[in-house]
Formats: sequence, structure tokens, C-alpha cells
Amino acid sequence: MNIDERTYIAILGLVALERLAELIVSRRNANRSLALGGVEAGASHYPAMVLMHSAFLISCVAESLARHEPVPAVLSWTALAVAIAAQILRWSAIRTLGDRWSTRIIVRPGSAPVIDGPYRWIRHPNYVAVVLEIAALPMIRFAWITAVVFSILNAIVLSIRIAAEERALGAEYGVTLGRLPRFLPARFFRKRI
Repeated sequence: MNIDERTYIAILGLVALERLAELIVSRRNANRSLALGGVEAGASHYPAMVLMHSAFLISCVAESLARHEPVPAVLSWTALAVAIAAQILRWSAIRTLGDRWSTRIIVRPGSAPVIDGPYRWIRHPNYVAVVLEIAALPMIRFAWITAVVFSILNAIVLSIRIAAEERALGAEYGVTLGRLPRFLPARFFRKRI
């Protein structure tokens, strides 16, 4: 059984609602962090990131509606499973960071780096979730142009954002988490004996 256009648009609607929930949580957490003396970094790239994420969902809908060939069910369901896994990873990162999580880069003075949850294995689990989602969501309806274009745009945004975030987090972050890979757990690459 295939995932049809109407179901796909409903899935994208749920993702849009999830994004709104994220923004509500983010705004609350950002205000709290700023009230506690937090300092924002990387504000100049934030509007471009928001625009890219908004355009991404619109592009998913547009390319899906323009597509008239059937999508192999195995591709649709695999992509949906990856998109769901990305959401689980994202909310695990959000839950782990608690009230320190925000879509903006705000660092509270004197806060130790977080080393729990998915941050035990990688430095940027939330960004891994974003990468997976941007690759997977369009592929539910084989919107490969959206997947490729926005994966490239996301790579550009993340290269700027991660550099700004790691600079803002400072030396203690580098010492504490610098030994961890940014995106894939080191164990993933080790040979099994």
C-alpha cells in the first residue's frame, strides 16, 4: 500500500504542528535563558535557517503535487520510518537539554555542557535529526529534488550554525565533548571482533 498525496500532506501538517510546538518550547526556554543572563550567538544566520525550514515544507507539498508517477511502497514506508526516527531523536535531544534547549543559540554563563541522553555519544543529535528529516520527508513521495536541494542548503546552514554554536559554548565544551564525533557515534565505525 502506497502513501498517497492526501496522507502525505497530512503527515506534513503534523510536522508543521510539531514545528509550532518546538517554537513555543523554544521561545519559553530562550526567554528563561536570557532572563538568567544567557548570551545569544549566531543571531545573524537565524532568519535564513527559519526561512529554509519553512520553504522546505512548502517544497515538499509542491513537488509531491507535481509528481504523477506512483511511488514504490517500500520507499515511502522506509522514508516515513526514518522521518519518525528523526522525530524521536530530536525530542530526545530536546528533553535532555530541558529548559536550555532553544532554536536560537543562547548560552547561560557557568552552565556545564550536557553529557546525558544522546549527548553521551555525539555532540549534535538534534542536527542529526534535522539531516535525517530533510532527507527522508520528501522521499515519502519521492520528491527527490526537494531532498537534494534542501539537504545541500541545510549542510550550508549547519556548517555556519555549528561553528557559531561551538564557539559560543566555549573551551569547557571543547574539553568535555570535543572527544565525541559531531554526528555519528564512534562505535559505528569500529570493527567488531
